[in-house]
Amino acid sequence: MDFEPTEAQQQIRTQAKALAGRFDDAYWRKCDQAHEFPWEFYEAFADAGWLGIAMPEEYGGAGLGITEASILLEEVSASGAAMNGATALHLTIFGLNPVVRHGTEELKQRILPDAAAGRLHVAFGITEPTAGLDTPSITTFARRDGDRFIVSGQKVWTSKAKESSKVLLLARTTKIEECAKRTDGMTLFLADLDPKYVTIREIEKLGRHAVDSNEVFYDDLPVDARDVVGEVGRGFYHLIDGLNPERILIAAEALGTGRVALAKAAAYAKDRVVFGRPIGQNQGIQFPLADSYAKLKAAELMIRKAAWLYDTGQPCGAEANMAKYLASEWGFEAADRSLQTHGGFGYAKEFDVERYWREVRVMRIAPVTQEMVLNFIGQHELGLPRSY
Repeated sequence: MDFEPTEAQQQIRTQAKALAGRFDDAYWRKCDQAHEFPWEFYEAFADAGWLGIAMPEEYGGAGLGITEASILLEEVSASGAAMNGATALHLTIFGLNPVVRHGTEELKQRILPDAAAGRLHVAFGITEPTAGLDTPSITTFARRDGDRFIVSGQKVWTSKAKESSKVLLLARTTKIEECAKRTDGMTLFLADLDPKYVTIREIEKLGRHAVDSNEVFYDDLPVDARDVVGEVGRGFYHLIDGLNPERILIAAEALGTGRVALAKAAAYAKDRVVFGRPIGQNQGIQFPLADSYAKLKAAELMIRKAAWLYDTGQPCGAEANMAKYLASEWGFEAADRSLQTHGGFGYAKEFDVERYWREVRVMRIAPVTQEMVLNFIGQHELGLPRSY
């Protein structure tokens, strides 16, 4: 068991930290307050080749693993970019994994090089307002019409839809009552977000304002059959290939956000003097911060194990889910303790910890809730009856 990062991994951490460090808290505060996509930041990482870090080299990527991608996104978040910065990048890094694994050669050649170079933005259209995490209950439907499909329905929480020209879209091609299994009969498409057939409405939300989340309505959107990802009717199973890396990368982002929040708290606790002594000298301040440090280090180990399992082709469902669970739980706790350490100033936007707090909170909900992770562990690791 070797815990030493490779020289290449250490270089990724150093370079990502340096590049992300060019965009300070004031930059992210401005983007968040103005609800502006961080184009300068995005283009800097695209120009440096980071968007294709986990894509195969033959399609313009670096051919590296989820381990390296997790290091990249951890450092992005830890720079103070938090989820505003990480979400601007991560949909390209993991979202196209089903295309890499199941797309035709023609589709890969047409899509992946532009995505890796940052020229193509792709959104992720899975969740629906009435289905939520019960993905087989989606009602968006794609009917066959010769050599194309016609898609109608509604999706929700589609990030970056306003910046994207394409969407990885899951739709039913067979009604659920006609399927032998609930997870059959869904198809994955790489569809155009054509404004003639697509309406996008931004959702006002608690945090991560620089990257939009949207309701998206599809009204008879035509999709060429060559834009089917994998097999018709097998879309749910193709989609699963993107779930474990997504959980691992989200965990790394929660870890990074917890790190920057904790660093801010420690610095403030050293400098803030009350009753003639720095508040960090008081165990009531010091112990919670030390506790969060230990928890974040433990979460980091689970992230590294899950990424290593994935990159070596081994089952990692439990580890990926546990990494997401622990990092999001403890990343938020670190941000909450940082805000508390700052007292009233923690509530002020100029200190930035309230932004970290708002942004890391979503990790306990998305891409899967903490409760659903516990369902998974209870059923698959403890052998308990399925609870939902």
